[in-house]
Amino acid sequence: MLDGDLAKMFKVTPRRLREQVARNPDKFPEHFMFRLNEVETEIMVSQNAIPSKQALGGSLPYVFTEHGILQLSNVVKSEKATQMSIKIIEIFVSMREFFSNNLSSKIDIEEIKKRLVNNDKNVELLFNYLDEMIEMQDNKVERIKIGYKK
Repeated sequence: MLDGDLAKMFKVTPRRLREQVARNPDKFPEHFMFRLNEVETEIMVSQNAIPSKQALGGSLPYVFTEHGILQLSNVVKSEKATQMSIKIIEIFVSMREFFSNNLSSKIDIEEIKKRLVNNDKNVELLFNYLDEMIEMQDNKVERIKIGYKK
């Protein structure tokens, strides 16, 4: 997300947001944020994603990844940023619970599938044995009976 959009979300000025980033460079490694260059900025403006360079605040914008947004919500001092930080943490916790529950369900389903495959093989084997027994009875030669006859 662009710094200007995040500034609106956090209800601070883009300048204030950039200030906080500049004051805390160790909290924003390269995979948390980067700055657009002139060419990238021109492309955004020319594709009408942004009305003009002035809409970017007059300087090259910062772009934040999801990790950078979380870190930014911890660095920017505003009530909205604090609320967003709390909300992000709550979402991560609920996602972890969701995936944990789904994982156990998936494991159970996989076990059931394995059992079904084994049961299918066993049933097939049983039918093969039954077919062999029926063939043996059909091919059976009549034996002469021994013993007392009436």
